[in-house]
Amino acid sequence: MAFQLGDDDVQGMNEMNLIPLIDIMLVLMIIFLLTATVLNPTVPLDLPKTSAEVNQTPPEAIQISIDKDAGIFWDSDPISMEALEARLQEQGATGKDPSVQLRADKEGKYDTVAQVLAAASQAGLTKIAFVNE
Repeated sequence: MAFQLGDDDVQGMNEMNLIPLIDIMLVLMIIFLLTATVLNPTVPLDLPKTSAEVNQTPPEAIQISIDKDAGIFWDSDPISMEALEARLQEQGATGKDPSVQLRADKEGKYDTVAQVLAAASQAGLTKIAFVNE
C-alpha cells in the first residue's frame, strides 16, 4: 500500500505523484508547438516582376429573338428563316465560333425554336445559350 496508518513500519511514500509533472510537460509541449510554427522559416524566393496584362477580346454574341407570333429577330431587326440560315452560315464560316443567345417568348411555338436551333447546328455554331429573365 502507498499509505499506511500505524507505527509498526515507519516508511516514507514509495510512489511519486506524477500529475504535476504531466501538467508541466503538456504546457511545455503546447508552447513548443506554437513557437515552432512561428519560427519555422518559409522558403525564401525572389520572384520575377512582370507587367504583362491579359488582353482578351470579348466574345462575339449573336442575339436571336423569337416572339409569340413566331417572328424571328437578329438583334432587333426582323429576319426571315431563309435569311437567318444564310447569316448563320456566314457566321459559321468565319471560324470565330460566336455564341448564339436565343431568346424565345414563353407563348411562342416550339417549332420555330427547333428550326432556329437546327439552323445554328447546321452552320457549325456550337455555343448556344437560352436567355431568360
